[in-house]
Amino acid sequence: MAAASEFLDRRVDRGTLPLAVGDVLVILVFLYAGSLNHQTVGLPPTADGLVHLGGVAAPFLVGWVLVAVPIGAYSAGAGESAKASVPLAIRSWVFTAAVGLGLRATPLFPGGVELIFAGVVLGVGAVSLGVFRYVAGWLRG
Repeated sequence: MAAASEFLDRRVDRGTLPLAVGDVLVILVFLYAGSLNHQTVGLPPTADGLVHLGGVAAPFLVGWVLVAVPIGAYSAGAGESAKASVPLAIRSWVFTAAVGLGLRATPLFPGGVELIFAGVVLGVGAVSLGVFRYVAGWLRG
């Protein structure tokens, strides 16, 4: 147990909490935008639409939780500058997308995995998180 605590102490800095909240919001927003584009969720979303969005987002949020911390997306260095933060977010997203797509390929999550969807998720997710992290770093000064 001490080893896990020590690992988390090195990989998670409390000062990066705003980045964590922002990252999750960015992931949810771009998945919501995709769902709007495919008309599987409305604007504003209904209760059924929110359930659908949860099913779309869940595998990627699970992936993000499993991947972002070990990669260091919330380490002390990630909060210091966009130069450090952006590559960590993009690196985390590449592996998150792989986990999320893998989970969608199972019967546990809806949607399946089409090649075009994989490309869009990988590209749009990386750009969205990169832009957010750049703006967050710029605002921090």
